[in-house]
Amino acid sequence: MFYYLNGTITHMEANLAVVDCGGVGFACHTTMKTLAALNIGEKAKLYTYCNVREDAFDIFGFAAQTELNCFKLLISISGVGPKAALSILSSSSPEELAMAVAAGNEKALTIAPGIGKKLAQRIMLELKDKIGMELGDLSGDAGWGPALSGGDSGGKLGDITAALTVLGYAPNEITAALRGVDMDKLTVEEAIKLILKKSLK
Repeated sequence: MFYYLNGTITHMEANLAVVDCGGVGFACHTTMKTLAALNIGEKAKLYTYCNVREDAFDIFGFAAQTELNCFKLLISISGVGPKAALSILSSSSPEELAMAVAAGNEKALTIAPGIGKKLAQRIMLELKDKIGMELGDLSGDAGWGPALSGGDSGGKLGDITAALTVLGYAPNEITAALRGVDMDKLTVEEAIKLILKKSLK
C-alpha cells in the first residue's frame, strides 16, 4: 500500500494529522509524539500503515520509522488494537518502550490511558514470546550461542535483543549491530544507545 506520505500538513487534532499530497488530503491517525513534531503549513513525511476492513480504510502515520515498527509489533499482539497502540506510543517513545520491554517493566505501559495492568502483562508476555523466537534465531549465528547460555553478557544480550526487536530490527540486523559491542563493559542502556547512534550514521 503506501510506504509513506510526503506533503504539507493542513490540519491537526487529537491523534490525527491531515497531509496534503497533490491536492488530496490524507487523514493519518497518529501519536501525540508525532503531532508534536509537525506544524500546520509545513512539509512533512509520515511513514504509514494502512488498516483495511470491510467498513473502513484507516491510515496511520508516524514521523519516525521506529515508531511505525513499534506500532506494527504492538497491534500484532492479541487484544491490542490501533487505539491502544497509539495510546502507548503517545506516552512512551520507541526507545523508552524498548527499554521497558528489555527490563520487563510493565508499569511503564500502564501510564498510557486505557492500558490496565492485565493488558500490560499480556503485552509483556507476548512480546517476550516473540522476542524468544528472535533469540532462537540468533543463538546459532555469529557465535552468540555461548553468550545466550548464561553469564552476565548473556543476560545483557537477551535484553539488548529484546529492545532492538521492539525497534523493528530483524535477526540478521541485530547480529550485525552487535558486532564490536563490548557487552562486558557497557550497560544494556549504553549498548542500545551506541547501536542506535551507529545506525543513524
